[in-house]
Amino acid sequence: MKKLSAVQIKQQALVLDIANKLEEQGRAELPGMLQCWFDVEYHLFPSSLLLCFQFENEKNLDAAKPDLLKWQKRLSGAMLKKGVVLKNMRKHLVFTLETPDE
Repeated sequence: MKKLSAVQIKQQALVLDIANKLEEQGRAELPGMLQCWFDVEYHLFPSSLLLCFQFENEKNLDAAKPDLLKWQKRLSGAMLKKGVVLKNMRKHLVFTLETPDE
């Protein structure tokens, strides 16, 4: 694995901080949410950022889907506060049943 540059390390810290805060909020507000994980290619940041809210079953996932846009807006707002603009907020956060390893 290629070593991250100083800028990429800052980007990683920023994404981790926001992901942790959203995960905490998500667990409190969304029944059945297990964890928040993300995937990013730092050389294509921020367009490559994908945050995933993992749910324990299909029932909880379906119940949470109406709130997806609200959570996408929260991610976009949190990133904007840190000076990062997400051009299309809808493609950066998804609800899923998949684990980070899948």
